Amino acid sequence: MNLPPSSEARASRPAAAFSLAEVMIAVGIFFMAIFAILSLVSGSLKNARRLRRLQVDSGMVAAQLLIRTNRFSEGSDSGDFGGVYSDFRWEYQCSQVETNGLMQFDIAVFKRGVHDPVDHMSILLFSPDSANNGFGRPRMSGP
Repeated sequence: MNLPPSSEARASRPAAAFSLAEVMIAVGIFFMAIFAILSLVSGSLKNARRLRRLQVDSGMVAAQLLIRTNRFSEGSDSGDFGGVYSDFRWEYQCSQVETNGLMQFDIAVFKRGVHDPVDHMSILLFSPDSANNGFGRPRMSGP
């Protein structure tokens, strides 16, 4: 016959529970994992917000110059980006570099109310209408 264990036998058996040190270690690991996950989510949201914000650069002005024509003349021009980037404006200065038809464009993009340019670049473009352009002319070979 099986008798229930006596109170002495129950007292000598170890309790089936976690110690305080084990619980503290588990809680510490849990919170480190939670903070790591929150940091990743926060960084991802910040990067997504940056990607939604459109950036303005001087390459956009250079692309518009090439779309318009390949005939350039010395001088300067300025304008804005319309309703898409209403806070920004652009300027360029064009000058002939050498006698080979290369024109240098110094392009700058400004934010309204800020004196220094947000972005700037210089590019060289070929202009076939250049006055001193000898490119493509037949060579005269004489005696």
